[in-house]
Amino acid sequence: MWVEDRRLFWLQIGSHNSVPKHVFEASMDALAICTGIEYNCNSTHWRYSSTIEDLSPEEKWRLEHVKLHEQHKGHESMHAEMVLILLLTLVVAQIVLVEWKRRHYRSYMFSTLIGMWIIPLLLCLKNQWWRFLFLWLLFSCITSLVVRKAIQKPIEGTTPRLVYKWFYFIYKASYALGLIGYIIMMATFLGLNVVFDSKPHTWMDVGLLFLFYGLYYGVLGRDIAEICADKMASHVGYYTDQGMPTRHLDSGVCAVCGNKLLVHENEEGVLENTYKLSCNHVFHEFCIRGWCIVGKKQTCPYCKEKVDLKKMFCNP
Repeated sequence: MWVEDRRLFWLQIGSHNSVPKHVFEASMDALAICTGIEYNCNSTHWRYSSTIEDLSPEEKWRLEHVKLHEQHKGHESMHAEMVLILLLTLVVAQIVLVEWKRRHYRSYMFSTLIGMWIIPLLLCLKNQWWRFLFLWLLFSCITSLVVRKAIQKPIEGTTPRLVYKWFYFIYKASYALGLIGYIIMMATFLGLNVVFDSKPHTWMDVGLLFLFYGLYYGVLGRDIAEICADKMASHVGYYTDQGMPTRHLDSGVCAVCGNKLLVHENEEGVLENTYKLSCNHVFHEFCIRGWCIVGKKQTCPYCKEKVDLKKMFCNP
């Protein structure tokens, strides 16, 4: 046990300049006898014997960490230049993206959506991340079917409800995944992993994984839902991007899906309630929730008046 502790100790601090050379060389000689790991002090390189296979993953990681410090020794000025170039690139890229979005919104949304959808697929194929690939394929297949129904003409009466329910589910699931990931990361910072006899980096990996899935599918789902919301509402005829709608909205009809309202706004519905906006237009609960929350629309689907979501939904 003493030998194991000493080995881990010297593997951890061996690359630091604060350790005297003669002390470090003597310790490396002892390590060579005990573990079969030899260090050439003249060439400052590690030479591994066949017993390297017996080391644990953590010990191998420590050895790679020492090698990394040796390779980058004396490169401080180059690293500083790289950081400055990175910061400058980030600032310029941010300005370019903001101007692109302001001047050409549709091309910006389409390009970023395609990039966000396709680039992770290429990365997971290269690195063989099969779990992400399976979830990506499942999400893409279901979403493709939903988008296909949303853009077809003529649009079916049940399509808006189906589309909004699917993306509302993605919104809720992504919110839950992000919250779980955040809680796990905060628990790791507070040291709760010790109670379960787990290592901090294991909990952090799990927390980051949940947080990534929540953010990725949440953002991707909202962008696709915005496109579907525009297509469906324009196909129904009660909404246009510019100008007046092509159809007149009758009383008791939802301007999002074009179907009859089941109950009045003051009545309690069995399946869903009816909501009235400040402009006095009424909608199905799922339709207006999908339009405002999932589709990121902040205006009335019919008259384009500003909508106050905090007054409409206490808990979206």
